[in-house]
Amino acid sequence: MRTVAVVGASLAGLYAARALRAQGYDGRLVIVGEEPHRPYDRPPLSKGFLTGATGEAELALADPQEEAELAAEWLLGVRARALDARGRTLLLDDGRRVVTDGLVVATGARARPLPGAEGLGGVHTLRTLDDARALRDALGGPARRVVVIGAGFIGAETAASCAVLGHEVTVVEAARLPLVPQLGAEMAEFCAGLHRRGGVRLLTGVRVAALHGRAAVTAVELADGRVLPADLVLAGIGAVPNDGRPAGSALPVADGVVCDDGCVTALPQVVAVGDVARVGGVRSEHWTAATEQPAVAVRNLLAGRTVAHVPRAPYFWSDQYGARIQFVGRRHDGDTLRLVEGSLEEGSFLCHYEHAGVTTAVLAVDRPRAFLPARRALDRAGAQLLGGPR
Repeated sequence: MRTVAVVGASLAGLYAARALRAQGYDGRLVIVGEEPHRPYDRPPLSKGFLTGATGEAELALADPQEEAELAAEWLLGVRARALDARGRTLLLDDGRRVVTDGLVVATGARARPLPGAEGLGGVHTLRTLDDARALRDALGGPARRVVVIGAGFIGAETAASCAVLGHEVTVVEAARLPLVPQLGAEMAEFCAGLHRRGGVRLLTGVRVAALHGRAAVTAVELADGRVLPADLVLAGIGAVPNDGRPAGSALPVADGVVCDDGCVTALPQVVAVGDVARVGGVRSEHWTAATEQPAVAVRNLLAGRTVAHVPRAPYFWSDQYGARIQFVGRRHDGDTLRLVEGSLEEGSFLCHYEHAGVTTAVLAVDRPRAFLPARRALDRAGAQLLGGPR
């Protein structure tokens, strides 16, 4: 290959570029990024960056020396809008064309917008560095009434940061408990307790009906008629994969770019990684997937076919109210929950999710030493024990 283009200059895109060089590719490498920023780390945006514990310089994922060693052409602040697969030409929004022999799609995902918030000041999402800058500035003054919509990872982490900064925080979650699909009811109840422990009001089983305010938000109306005064609203209601680019209708998509279990798409010499990739039927929006998939994808891209697979069990972590939550595997309805060490009462424990005596997932709260060998054991067990319907 004379030219490989990586579309997406965030975590997965950077790791793909690293993997290309590490696996011996010495041709032209072009990295296209919609944001104007060099690759940066997103997890701190909802935590240390908001509270001021993490500076912007600390978010950088690569230093100047590494960037020089990559010897890549960086085309930042521009979108890739289409791929002429026959001519292997990537078309950019500014009119430029990149002729390429191979393509890595790492376009990520964008925050799902809150209906009814269009043009209303004081309503934020948190996905990009620019989002985090705007939210941090808004939280920098006196104590404010903050309503967080959604108790998923972004919502919970941001709520915890707002509470640390001294704001009055209410979290609204449509489900009966936060994180039920990921953790199950019993562990979701524990996570609900973290909000209360952090001094945050948690309202569950209720949806948002409307936002009030003219130029800026003043209140959030719930479906049950309650009205919550609000100076600031954070919508943490999920993400939408950026799967409309760069190949348009030529690239099969279904809530993400459809790939086999080696990140290979239906188009020749096109692979996908990170939040945008539906790998083997599953789309994983977690840091670990974005760092582990690129090496497999690049190996297959250079080989011209699928010779390697993504075998590892899905892993994520979250920091909420001073607690480190770690999870690996895939929980299924009907799994038996077994406490291995610690206790819910002390707030530090490790538990296994099991089906027919087989561990399908592991959850730890503030037990990093015990979690690491449990994660390794689950990885060794193989993806065949974790995926697909029972």
